[in-house]
Amino acid sequence: MWVAVILAAPYAIAARSPILVTLASMVYQGAGLICHQRPERSFHIGGVQLAVCGRCFGLYVSGALGAAAAWLGARRRSIGRARLALLIVSIPTALTVSLEFIGIIHPTNVVRAVSALPLGATAAWIFVTSLRADAEARRTGGAHAL
Repeated sequence: MWVAVILAAPYAIAARSPILVTLASMVYQGAGLICHQRPERSFHIGGVQLAVCGRCFGLYVSGALGAAAAWLGARRRSIGRARLALLIVSIPTALTVSLEFIGIIHPTNVVRAVSALPLGATAAWIFVTSLRADAEARRTGGAHAL
């Protein structure tokens, strides 16, 4: 739902309806609490900037896909394997952020978004899998296993 809202907000602003612009402004303000929203690092739709940067957009899109995949076919994992998986899939994001921060590279928004895909999908997968395992444990009276 959040991805759809992010994609709809630029259209709402472009519509110039006071109600839609107000709602879109709330989306931008909320997203601004966790994203820098720099125009040069954000995708634009119809000349209007998205409410989040390219990297955050990649995280949200892949997070939605990872959550859906986990919901459809969740498997239990050990905590150690989940941590290892998160460590491994965070490498592309950490690498692009680090190299960009020290000025070695200046990736495009597409590269920023794509580098965030593995992290978003895996984090969402682990989160939903954990929720399902907890729900199953409560239902059966057993112990939680990630």
